[in-house]
Amino acid sequence: MSNLTQEVTQLHADICSALADPRRILLLYALAEKPYTVNDLAKYLDISQPMTSRHLKILRERGLVVATRDGINVEYSLNDHRLIDALDLLREVLRDRIVSRANLIVELK
Repeated sequence: MSNLTQEVTQLHADICSALADPRRILLLYALAEKPYTVNDLAKYLDISQPMTSRHLKILRERGLVVATRDGINVEYSLNDHRLIDALDLLREVLRDRIVSRANLIVELK
């Protein structure tokens, strides 16, 4: 495997690991609506401010969100809206799997 292939594969794994927590996925969906401060996101998602900050740090380190200073506040926004398209596609796959499993259960009855 070439160095470039290894590097791209590692970047891919880094993004996937950033998406491994449901709260981070919820943060991304919220940021797709509009930019938020840490405190506003914490209130919106009903999670603590320190927990919100930790999750945003991971998302920022992976390049999924960007932080912009606005006076004394820091606003976070989605770096690339195609990420939401990818998450929506994954939800469609999940939905299809759930429907398939439900159909199997019905068939077994």
